Parts: sequence; structure tokens; C-alpha cells
Amino acid sequence: MAQQQSAQRPSDTPRTILAGARIARPSGVVERGRITVEGGLIGDVHSRDVDLAEGVSGSVVDLTGHLIVPGFVDVHVHGGGGGSFSSADPEECLTVVETHRRHGTTSMVASTVTGELPDLARQAAVLAELVQQGELTGIHFEGPFISPHRCGAHQPELLRDPDPADVRKLLDAAHGTASMMTVAPELPGGLESVRLLADAGVIAAVGHTDSSYDATREAIDAGATVATHLFNAMPALGHRAPGPVAALLEDERITVELINDGTHLHPAVLQLAVREAGAERVAFITDAMGAAGMNDGMYPLGPMQVEVRDGVARISEGPTAGSIAGSTLTLDRAFKRAVTLDGLTIDQAVQALSANPARLLGIDDRAGSLQTGKDADLVVLDASYDVVGVMRRGEWLVRPKGA
Repeated sequence: MAQQQSAQRPSDTPRTILAGARIARPSGVVERGRITVEGGLIGDVHSRDVDLAEGVSGSVVDLTGHLIVPGFVDVHVHGGGGGSFSSADPEECLTVVETHRRHGTTSMVASTVTGELPDLARQAAVLAELVQQGELTGIHFEGPFISPHRCGAHQPELLRDPDPADVRKLLDAAHGTASMMTVAPELPGGLESVRLLADAGVIAAVGHTDSSYDATREAIDAGATVATHLFNAMPALGHRAPGPVAALLEDERITVELINDGTHLHPAVLQLAVREAGAERVAFITDAMGAAGMNDGMYPLGPMQVEVRDGVARISEGPTAGSIAGSTLTLDRAFKRAVTLDGLTIDQAVQALSANPARLLGIDDRAGSLQTGKDADLVVLDASYDVVGVMRRGEWLVRPKGA
């Protein structure tokens, strides 16, 4: 049956009917459903077997044999299409946005890379404007308040302890658009900074940390709610020293980020995390850098150079040479891996790529699920789970055949 209410739009607003596809709804996947799009919003969503044009007026797109899922939401992405969010160049930042949109990510948070505070503030000012224009959902500061022992692809000499005064400087530079900041809570000022972030309504994420189990528990109690790319850039789970992994997995207050590219995590580890946390606490991210959507080669990542070989990005020089430097992942590939290789159901994959990150960011009133009145952000996948259509706010970014 259709949902009880339809989005209220003038009768002369162009209407598009997406018909005949399987539709991933919050209640489960339905066969041969129908979605009405009008005025950039989702209107009626039918979950019964319907004739393509039964009782409707508007442009009908026959999507029989396809699957429609909500637009993907990425809470952790650094770059793509050869561009980087750390460039402080608005056009380059838009290149990143457009690249990931073509792969189904209709909402995204721009992640920075460790740098000097004035540089980060300058980047934040540019990104804040893009948030205000509706191109981005928010800003994620990944560094510089992280552990030198778990710095990954961040430059060790630029790291600093999380002095709350410095944390406040970055929040101020973002002009209210900061969504998340990654902090190593064991560092001096770590817990105080977590509390500051929580009080400011900014997500405090535990990551790039050498924290113990107990110290991580303290951070959670202080207000941390996210695990930045769980397992990566933190101590491994040990039988006598469970470390941050156990604390983050077991606590229902934590949403765990997972990079499902087949490089950062073994499939068995990803499946373990999904089972332990539950599908409702998992957010798949890309952690993508500039090479996402591009060929192998050399790319910048903040102040560093990264070499991509066979789709794997690694720092090319300096004290962290050889370290994995983000990914070349796009979320359509993460979805396909989840349902074809990792044993996740379509419902679980939709939770991890759309519903959970939307809820985490507080935008689930307009994104993250296919429901009446929400933005018409959706992805059309073929029988092989490859993208053939992307719609954002009612506009086709990738147009399926017949649309």
C-alpha cells in the first residue's frame, strides 16, 4: 500500500514516475514498486505489484529488472576525480563532489587531512561555503589531534595534542558547518576536547588512536559517538589487551565506520564487525582520496604525495612511506561488495550506506530512506548491482535508459 501522505506540491509541477523496479524501503525490499517524484521530493511510494501507468499522470520511467536504493551518504571522504577537499580551491572541491555523486553518493561530509592550523582554517572557510550552498553536508576534521603512534597517512611532524583552544579555533573557522572531528582521546586534552565537541553538537570520533580499552570507555562516556575507520590506525584486538576495538564495538552509543574496499579490512573482519555491532550501528565510508574514480598514478593528499598502484593508495615518500593513504573507493563499489561478497542483505547494505550515516548526521528527516516527503535522492542499480541511474533532489545526475 502507499504511504499515507504525499508531498504537497503544486499540481503543475513536473512529475516523474519510476515504475517496475524492486525498491529498498525501510520495511524491506518490495517487488515491482513505484515511486513518484515531484518538486524534488519523493511523493507516493507504492509497495505492491502495479501496472506501470496505473492511475498516474506524468513521465513514466520503466525500471523493470532494476533495484532502487536511497542515495548513499558518505561521512568520511577526502577526495576523488583527481581533486582534494584539502586544496582550498572551490572548483577542485566541486570536482570531488561531482565524482562521488556519479557513483551514487548524494550526501557527503568533506574530510580534511592533518595540516597547520591556519591551513586547516583556510580549507574550512572554503568548505563551509559549499556546505551553505548545499553542495556538502558538513566538514570532518581528521587530524591534527591524533596519535603519532597511529598517524597512518598523516604527517607526524604536523600532529599536536588536542588543546581545547585549538579545537575551538577549527570549529570557529567552520562557521557552524563542522559535523565531526577525529580525536585520539588518550592524548593530553583529549577527554576535555571530546566533551567540548559533544557540547558544541559536533560528532566526536575516536580514531588514529593508541588508546587502551579503559581510556576508550572514558571517551565514550565523555561523549564520543563514532569510531573512525574501525580497526585501521588503532591497536589490534588482543585477548589480554582488547584496546579500543572492543570498547567501540560493544557500546551501543557508537557508530562504527568501515572501509569496505577489500584492502583495509579482510571480509571476515568486516563481517565480524557487522555481527557484533549490529547492522544499525555500521556506516560504510570511502575514506577516498583524489584517485577515486581515476586511474593509477601520483596524487596529492593534503601536503603529501600518494602513489596509486592497482587501485591501492600509499604514501610515496617520507617517514610514513608505504602507509595506506585512504582509498580509491566509491560507495557504489562498497554496496556491490557488501551484497555479492560479504553476505550482507540489501536491507543491511542500505542501512550501512544510507540510513545509518543519515541518522548520524541528523539529516534523516530528508535523506537516507525512500519515504514520502524526503528529498528524491536515489540510486538505480542493474541486476549486477552496477549504477545505471543517480537522482539528487529530483534531478538525474546519471540518467538511466528511457528516462
